Amino acid sequence: MEQDPAVVVPLDACTVRIVDTEKVAATRERLIGAEESGELADLFRLLADPTRTRILAALLEAGELCVCDLAASVEQAENTVSQALRLLRTAGIVRNRRAGRMAYYRLDDAHVRLLLDVSLAHIRHDPAD
Repeated sequence: MEQDPAVVVPLDACTVRIVDTEKVAATRERLIGAEESGELADLFRLLADPTRTRILAALLEAGELCVCDLAASVEQAENTVSQALRLLRTAGIVRNRRAGRMAYYRLDDAHVRLLLDVSLAHIRHDPAD
């Protein structure tokens, strides 16, 4: 059957509808569930704020910083940084330790570091390379 030349097919659409049932079944077996995809979406929403990502990048570079040093590093008010850190700590992305009245923050674990490293490499990647 010949396709009508007047029909415009989007570049990202299948021009021929043939479903590979084996591949679809194998993909569905390994696909994340609704709950896990919701958690992943929540994580990406949390990381979608430029101030929070700058805070994470500062912690990636410095290792550990107090709130006032973080605020100075990312050029934001301390209360803004504190609020962002509260969200990041609740989500398990950063952790803090107390030394007297001071609170020092760092990335929670190697997974967070890896996520940031890979994400930064991705946005810095030149497709021409």
